[in-house]
Amino acid sequence: MKAKGNVFKYGDNVDTDVIIPARYLNSSEASELALHCMEDIDKEFVGKVKKGDLIVADKNFGCGSSREHAPIAIKAAGVSCVIAETFARIFYRNAINIGLPIIECPEAAKGIRGGDEVEVDFDSGEITNLTTGKTYKGQAFPPFMQKIIEAEGLINYINHK
Repeated sequence: MKAKGNVFKYGDNVDTDVIIPARYLNSSEASELALHCMEDIDKEFVGKVKKGDLIVADKNFGCGSSREHAPIAIKAAGVSCVIAETFARIFYRNAINIGLPIIECPEAAKGIRGGDEVEVDFDSGEITNLTTGKTYKGQAFPPFMQKIIEAEGLINYINHK
């Protein structure tokens, strides 16, 4: 399984309130949440993001509240993978639960720039910056996590079993 797209780059401590502002939490519809994804940190994100694009961030991505709305908004906006130096633990688990691939890789987070084209191989954990030719070694997903992601989330995975 692979992801390939252009990068939106963010810094440290991107919290769930800027991923999906609280004022939009009256909806749990993924398509509605996607319309407001990242708007408090990047007003142009929704207008520019294309299916398959990636988010790359520094430390502690997804900190803040434990709401699942944040990874749902990211996935529904078309993002195929989030790469960060580190993730807030509850965001990490929520992302896997809804089938949003995320990879911790400090070297990639530091070396990849906004606008770069990147490809991620989930089987090997290899991250290739197609713009610079540089390759990074991220953590491959264990087989059970790959099955959850392929099923588009934990509930779908369980329902298919």
